[in-house]
Amino acid sequence: MNKLHTRWAEARLGAVAAMLALSLAACASTTEDIGDTGLGPRPELPSPQTSLMPTINIAPVQTRPSQSIPTAPPGFTVTAFASGLEHPRWVYPLPDGDLLVAESNAPAQHDEHGGIVGWVRKQVMKFVMKRAGAGVPSPDRIVLLRGQGGTAQSRSVLISGLHSPFGMALVGDSLYVADTDALLRFPYRAGDTQITTPGEKVADLPAGPINHHWTKNVVASRDGQRLYVTVGSNSNVGENGIEAEEGRAMILEFTPATGRSRVFAAGLRNPNGMDWQPESGALWAAVNERDELGDNLVPDYMTAVKDGGFYGFPYSYYGQHVDTRVKEQRPDKVASALTPDYALGNHTASLGLAFYTGRSFPQHYWGGAFVGQHGSWNRKEYSGYKVVFVPFEHGRPGGMPETFLSGFLSADGHALGRPVGVAVDKAGALYVADDVGNVVWKVVYSGK
Repeated sequence: MNKLHTRWAEARLGAVAAMLALSLAACASTTEDIGDTGLGPRPELPSPQTSLMPTINIAPVQTRPSQSIPTAPPGFTVTAFASGLEHPRWVYPLPDGDLLVAESNAPAQHDEHGGIVGWVRKQVMKFVMKRAGAGVPSPDRIVLLRGQGGTAQSRSVLISGLHSPFGMALVGDSLYVADTDALLRFPYRAGDTQITTPGEKVADLPAGPINHHWTKNVVASRDGQRLYVTVGSNSNVGENGIEAEEGRAMILEFTPATGRSRVFAAGLRNPNGMDWQPESGALWAAVNERDELGDNLVPDYMTAVKDGGFYGFPYSYYGQHVDTRVKEQRPDKVASALTPDYALGNHTASLGLAFYTGRSFPQHYWGGAFVGQHGSWNRKEYSGYKVVFVPFEHGRPGGMPETFLSGFLSADGHALGRPVGVAVDKAGALYVADDVGNVVWKVVYSGK
């Protein structure tokens, strides 16, 4: 096929795929009762379903009406702590009450595939992401919000010139920022509103021309001696070759004092949120599982991450369920795959994770987990698009997930916002980054 015919074929395939995405989105349902069985400690997993063209259905973005706010349970007050932000993805409360926000998006060059099929997939996803409000350039900065009430009184750019930043962690006078390709360290003093000192590279992180899951998160151990960094996979299910997954789909452990690094856990397709469960002390992670196996496969999940554990990617899902799409089968790896602790729903894009360590919310919430669900794209009926709460008892999940913050979908199926990062400050308030609404929401308890 000559170049002219190749371009014509690419254009035709791209147009057909885009039309398919539009038609699927037009017939989407917005009901909360979507028959999702992938929830809780023992999710029901149906047989996988595959098709030549995957379901592509994401809620198109719509500006939130003025005076409209997300809905929380009775007794809670929701305010726009800061609005007019630029794609806020992640939030991090500082000990002095300031709030850091990573304004970020995918790198300009990422997720490069070869061949016509790969080109079509990329064009379709670019079209869908743009329609969903996610096709904006990355601002590449950390913004500091300052304010003691329901609204930030000031904002300033703390660090600029980053490369798709995401996770943040303060250890002593060092502020760590996880860019898409490196873990950086900046000097920090309480009250700073700007850091101009160039960041010191602590470690390179896997990136490159594919960089399929570009977000990298970082949390510090409770004693501050170790750092844990998430690295997502370079594919949906290994379609770019197993060699492209080298150093991916894992949580890494760094010891800054010695420069030592190691793989803490592997086989985690796309881990994002991480936090320490306050009662057990275990590190928990929220993980996005694979797509294109049907509406009710595979559930995203959260799990207490076992040191040295392997969680299946790409060879199996949710424990030892073999994924036959993987070209190189590894029964030995599947046999060692751990089953996650708790399913968060199919295709919910559960990204944020924060345990409630405050005491200002009712006791029901103490020690439980808040999860920011960015929302589905590979499901006929929408799932996610909300913040859920998972109650915990004795350090373990103690019930089914509860809708905590909703109102991110309009009645006609448009996205008024999409929750991502969630965090709890020292006063017990919950913050939610909404990267489509360009808002950071603050939730406090005002009831009796």
